[in-house]
Amino acid sequence: METRRADQIAHSIEQLVFVGEFKNGERLDEIRLAQQFSVSRTPIREALQRLVLSGMAEQIPRRGVFVRKPDAVELMDMFETMAELEAACGRFAAMRITDDGLKALEAANRRCHNAIDAQDAALYYDENETFHREIYKGCANGFLEKEALRLQNRLKPYRRMQLKFRGRLKQSMSEHDEIVNAIKEGDETRAGTILRQHVAVQGEKFHQLIANLNN
Repeated sequence: METRRADQIAHSIEQLVFVGEFKNGERLDEIRLAQQFSVSRTPIREALQRLVLSGMAEQIPRRGVFVRKPDAVELMDMFETMAELEAACGRFAAMRITDDGLKALEAANRRCHNAIDAQDAALYYDENETFHREIYKGCANGFLEKEALRLQNRLKPYRRMQLKFRGRLKQSMSEHDEIVNAIKEGDETRAGTILRQHVAVQGEKFHQLIANLNN
């Protein structure tokens, strides 16, 4: 329960950062946050550690935890790298995924569909994360899987944000179906191409993301 609460608090703080409640470089005070969320300091500490791990915050010894927003260049670099890592995972998964792995991927995709049918965006974000992790697992390359998981965690708040753009959820779901079909058919080139396009944040979508971060 404490772990789940810490996750919820971390997500709430992310949103407060995005809407400008907390500014870049601002110290995240444990006592004030504990009062704000009506909890003890234990889940607050856990939530702050999640933010540090994701890169949304920075821990400075003897000073505390501070909000850290990436600049436009850093964010673009991370998304470009994530797109290439996902493309590689997709290519390898199309060649190597097991029958059980494919079933798990299809099940994750169905849960994404169910979340959209239920108009539950928060659930979709969670199931979308699981969907991508099944692809990482299916690539059967432990080092690549770990690197993809690490950067997925780093970009989690920003990927979550871009899914809020109008029409993006349905577009994302359509791309999921194409990805599953390509992997199922063993079409490594198509799987890699679709995943690269699925993850990349370019053009107007990237400008929207940066505008939201700078509010």
